[in-house]
Amino acid sequence: MSPEAFELARRVVELGTQGGITVGAVESCTGGLVCAALTEVPGSSAVLRGGVVSYDPAIKHEVVGVSQEVIDAPGVGVVSAECAEQMASGGRSLLTCDLCVSVTGIAGPGGEEPGKPVGTVWFGFSSKAGERSMLEHFEGSRSEVREQAVLRALTLLCEGIENF
Repeated sequence: MSPEAFELARRVVELGTQGGITVGAVESCTGGLVCAALTEVPGSSAVLRGGVVSYDPAIKHEVVGVSQEVIDAPGVGVVSAECAEQMASGGRSLLTCDLCVSVTGIAGPGGEEPGKPVGTVWFGFSSKAGERSMLEHFEGSRSEVREQAVLRALTLLCEGIENF
């Protein structure tokens, strides 16, 4: 893990502990790296409720609650705002946490789709205020795309705790 990821994870744990705020993550292309970063920080058990690696679309649907309509919709699918928001919302409910971040995208080197090149990553965020999503396009190798996605997800958690 990069020093930057550790520092962001440390900040999530510090802010969450101070505010009594719990977090969770539902990850696809990052494969659990967001939770791994958080659990590197001593005391993270006070803040991190858990995570789900929903790499397969069936897990996104059956465990996290992403609608089959979103998964099957042409031009939408699992790499979309709709999927990211439903992943975050389902994760917040499943993990009974205050804030939940989700990550779904194409880390590469293959897997690109029309309009969704390698490096396309959608993030979802769920809180009591509702859900939102944001799109990023990262450059680099598979590991570089995943690292950048982890940094963005941890930043979203920091911002969410600060604005809770």
